[in-house]
Amino acid sequence: MNRHFDLQRRQQNGNASASASASVSGSASLVNGSTPLPTVPIGAQAGSLTITMPPIQSNSFYKIAPSEYITFGWNFSSIVVTPTAITVAAVGANGNTYPVGPTDGVIPGTAQSVVWYPYGYQTANPSLPLVQASYTLHIWGDGGPSAFPSPGYLAPNSQLVFAMYTPQAYTPLTSGWQCAGCSGALPQLKINSAFPGVVAMIVIILLSGFTTLRRVWD
Repeated sequence: MNRHFDLQRRQQNGNASASASASVSGSASLVNGSTPLPTVPIGAQAGSLTITMPPIQSNSFYKIAPSEYITFGWNFSSIVVTPTAITVAAVGANGNTYPVGPTDGVIPGTAQSVVWYPYGYQTANPSLPLVQASYTLHIWGDGGPSAFPSPGYLAPNSQLVFAMYTPQAYTPLTSGWQCAGCSGALPQLKINSAFPGVVAMIVIILLSGFTTLRRVWD
């Protein structure tokens, strides 16, 4: 009987110690704010995004001008681990990288679009101006722009190519503007307009001469 009570007491003490240890461990987890990492299923594909705006097949040209905004949009697929943030940047043909969006290119990890105001960036960053050239849009998650595609995690995307240009200011004719190629075109236009009359005259002369010769022969 005593041995039975001793074993039962030891089991109770062991359970109590385990419960206390678990309680302490749980408290420490809450204090540290740690959370378990999401489980990526075996065989899961790498997360990706597909550009929806503008259409990836189109040739998109955008103005660097006041009140001209650009909207880029995309959809996610196979994302298991949502990135804490997404970075969007435009890499120019000159090799320079420009942040896209109102927050230096860093947006929430769940965002599916971003609106960019190139003219606002241009005026605020005179030391690194935008150029009239083609650009490649780069979008990446927590792993950075060169992260290797991993199952469940967002892979970097650089499929969209677009172009930007600065429109020329309007110049009214009253300001003295002249067309450089128009002065030489006017005499040519006059010659061309007189050409049909010359041809008609030659045809009339030939017909008249043919009629006269016919009368003589008759």
